[in-house]
Amino acid sequence: MKEELIRKYASMLARVGLNIQKGQKVLVEACIEGYEFANIFAKEAYEAGAGEVIVNYLDQGLLKTKAKYLDGRKVAEIKPYEYEMYESNLKEGACTIRLEGVNPLQMEDASEEEANAIFSYIDNMRNIMRKSARERGCQWCIAMVPTYSWATLLFPDLDKEEALDKLWQLLLDFCYITENNDIAKVWEEKNQRKNIQARKLDELQIKSLHYKAKNGTDLTIELSKDSKFCFEHGDGIIFNANMPTEEISTSPLKTGVNGVVYSTRPLLLGGKKIENFGFRFENGKVVEIIADKGYQMLEALVNTDENAGYLGEVALVEYSSPISKSGLVFYTTLIDENASCHLALGRALGKPSPDFNDSSIHIDFMVGTSDLDIVATLIDGSQVEIFKNGDFAI
Repeated sequence: MKEELIRKYASMLARVGLNIQKGQKVLVEACIEGYEFANIFAKEAYEAGAGEVIVNYLDQGLLKTKAKYLDGRKVAEIKPYEYEMYESNLKEGACTIRLEGVNPLQMEDASEEEANAIFSYIDNMRNIMRKSARERGCQWCIAMVPTYSWATLLFPDLDKEEALDKLWQLLLDFCYITENNDIAKVWEEKNQRKNIQARKLDELQIKSLHYKAKNGTDLTIELSKDSKFCFEHGDGIIFNANMPTEEISTSPLKTGVNGVVYSTRPLLLGGKKIENFGFRFENGKVVEIIADKGYQMLEALVNTDENAGYLGEVALVEYSSPISKSGLVFYTTLIDENASCHLALGRALGKPSPDFNDSSIHIDFMVGTSDLDIVATLIDGSQVEIFKNGDFAI
């Protein structure tokens, strides 16, 4: 892959994803396999005006070793020095970015208990930054870094260099990066189109959404008066929290979810893959987990705290999105969730509301299919078809 395109991707993350302000600190969580790109990103962040770039590497292999020898509670524990390392910089207004890699095979021989402990540690660390984003309004972004392990998993018939190049090209395509385009303008125009669609949904005054698909999904999700698909930055700094992204999302009424829904793409928890699962909801809460494998991990997830079994996000993504059209499963939520409508267990999006859920977790899982229909019931009692055969109908 051409170095200038990789640098353009890094620059996009710094200037369009985070929109780094002059003199602002940048906290980076980077997969250890992506250390070369982390250095490229740091340079582009400084070029964008960062005051200091602080990189912390996530070594999931080392965590796996730790989990085999230590009690799970010890593995999940956040040390005071780790908390202070983040919090001291966040107090100064640092923005944060997560540069993720993927290696699902690494955790295949880990037990569910070990994976749960690893997930808890990683999520607890990230919650320090999430809390700052909510309370201080600092920018944050999640993005992917192609790695050899990820590329060869997706393209096993190619040698590792060819596989890595192919994965880089896909990621650049999903972010709409070409050699000559103005990527800031591309994303500005894309966000404007998404906002127009989101405003259409808000203007309908939706009371509930009914999801129906041939895989057995039959779910009704009520919205609140505070549920807004169109997100307004107000006087805050405009940034893009996920790159790439295709979704339009909102938060549901905490107690207004009823029925059953089935996941359509794998979910990774603590690096361990869970497939073919579903949830049954009553009055907002998960009352049944449907899974042949990974049941223990899903059970631990929905019992993380008293609100972890409620939904915090409803996201609409067309099944004909560029990522879906690739025909690939990427084994990472960031990309797979932009190939499919998805939901999230746990914490609600955006500004707090008494109607919304609050939790220490926010875990997306994909539910979109090529035959998914979503019908909205409006406040006046009328109905409007929002999705037909996996794509927007309005």
